[in-house]
Amino acid sequence: MRVLITGSDGYLGALVAPYLSARGFDVVGLDTGYYKSGWLCSEHVIGTETGRGGWVPATLVRDIRDVTAEDLRGFDAIVHMAELSNDPLGDLIGEVTYDINHRGSVHLAECAKQAGVRRFVYMSSCSVYGAADGTVDETSPLNPLTAYARCKAMVERDLTAMADDDFSPTFLRNATAFGASPRMRFDIVLNNLSGLAWVERTIAMTSDGSPWRPLVHGLDIAQAIGCALSADRDTVHTLVVNVGADENNLTVRDIASLVADEFPDCAVTFGPPSPDQRSYRVDFTRIRTVFPEFSARWDVAAGAAQLHRVYQAIDLTAEVFHGRGHTRLKQIEYLIGTGQLDSRLFWAEPALATAGV
Repeated sequence: MRVLITGSDGYLGALVAPYLSARGFDVVGLDTGYYKSGWLCSEHVIGTETGRGGWVPATLVRDIRDVTAEDLRGFDAIVHMAELSNDPLGDLIGEVTYDINHRGSVHLAECAKQAGVRRFVYMSSCSVYGAADGTVDETSPLNPLTAYARCKAMVERDLTAMADDDFSPTFLRNATAFGASPRMRFDIVLNNLSGLAWVERTIAMTSDGSPWRPLVHGLDIAQAIGCALSADRDTVHTLVVNVGADENNLTVRDIASLVADEFPDCAVTFGPPSPDQRSYRVDFTRIRTVFPEFSARWDVAAGAAQLHRVYQAIDLTAEVFHGRGHTRLKQIEYLIGTGQLDSRLFWAEPALATAGV
């Protein structure tokens, strides 16, 4: 199966591409290059066990808003991850989030359908549940509270309407990702708290840590993608499935405590309740039913241990941890501030840019 992975230069893309390649998929990447400079370390240091250490796919440099059907001809499936992530980034750019994450994703799917691509695996998010009492599953009402989450819900709606005998979208509602990647992110909860524990020797929480969050390792997301691509068409046609494990539903306070256990010289303090209303626990029964071969192999404690080992191996510094290379908001602010991106996040003409990436 020939598979195009959008966002192949990103945090998850750097894990998913070699994972699928090692399992026999013919993988090609597509990425616009916002985060190409964010390389932290080699796959050998991380120990992902894909057998493809240092391998990166041939990559089409393209913004998803500029993709044409001709770009997509010859592919059997698309795994779509190339959206703007991180809620503070959505607050920074406002309507552009909808331009890329909603309209851009629908445009990509329309081009895929026109090109004869039969499978479209969309990286959705458990954030579509927003704030919920009790435990939610795939049949629960959606309550997206941010631009990022609202776009996910709208793409699910619009791609479902496009489905037919020749086009099968699948929606993987991923829990919050964690774990080491060659193209690291430090702006997601476990990676961030573990980094603080390593470089600051303290975790000073600005909230009371009471909200619930489901978590999932990036390699378990890769595993779920592999399951979706390998399953028969009837199984995955318009399928919505939460990706994660029940045991990885934790409060932010629980996550901080697990990090403190892994970094024993690290102090943890908490603040007042947060105005952020997002809190949800997620049921992951369906993924075990539709993909019997799927089993989340990483719990949060193992993820913290992996991060500790990697941070120690590369001697992670405060400068790198707090720098722009591994934080989405800081990198986009830098690219806008230096004139490399315009107000709609298109690359500026070379003569107008004031600095190289």
